[in-house]
Amino acid sequence: MAMIRCNYFSETLGLSTSMTVIVPQATKGQIGMKGIAIRERHPVLWLLHGGSDDDTIWMRRTSIERYVSELGLAVVMPQVQLSFYTDMAYGGKYGTFLMEELPQIARSLFPLSDAREENYVAGLSMGGYGAFKWALSKPDMFAAAAGLSTGNFPFWSPGPDGEFPPFLRLAFGDGPHAGTDNDLYHLIQSNDRTAGPKPAFYQACGTNDFLYDLNIELKEAFERSSLDYTYAEEPGVHDWAFWDKTIQDVLKWLPLDRV
Repeated sequence: MAMIRCNYFSETLGLSTSMTVIVPQATKGQIGMKGIAIRERHPVLWLLHGGSDDDTIWMRRTSIERYVSELGLAVVMPQVQLSFYTDMAYGGKYGTFLMEELPQIARSLFPLSDAREENYVAGLSMGGYGAFKWALSKPDMFAAAAGLSTGNFPFWSPGPDGEFPPFLRLAFGDGPHAGTDNDLYHLIQSNDRTAGPKPAFYQACGTNDFLYDLNIELKEAFERSSLDYTYAEEPGVHDWAFWDKTIQDVLKWLPLDRV
């Protein structure tokens, strides 16, 4: 595998930003890991970070490079700040950046497949929300989407006073949020009603996660639909021990052509 930290300019954001990319490399002499490249343009997992992190975090906290080395799978990990992968009410247009500009830039710089059946998206916490939002907004782009320890964040009020916290207000504004492009419940219903290709969805959460109730609310919204949906839970909290384990479960679940 080759790992590249790529700095580039975003016209949508009007600033320089970064992504970390793992690209398959066929290797024979690498001790402890076998590298496989099965396509000239590689299947790709778009892997999204959480609220306190950046594009390097999956490489630093998990063994994602090792996990994908025998799958011939590229991994693109973009940087989006604390944007919740939205066109922020008070900030950059990170939703447009993610869904429109980033794929064009990444595919121009790296040999990535643009075929729907070879594109997947996943993320944790804020990134899980972003993964589901992206796949529900662009169902013709992805074969599968996974969210770990996540929820419909425009409807989350974590404080004891029930007030909408400032970091969510910056991303989503003061509302109302129901029925908007940021509302996963609305996007699930819209996907369920429309014809055309639809991704498979996978959600996982630890039973002791502080976002557990938010995850269950999202689970119930998916289960009210006819979408292809899988839910998994086990003992765990909102931490990297859980995500390092469950990203391996996601990779096993993805509809990849296994080598």
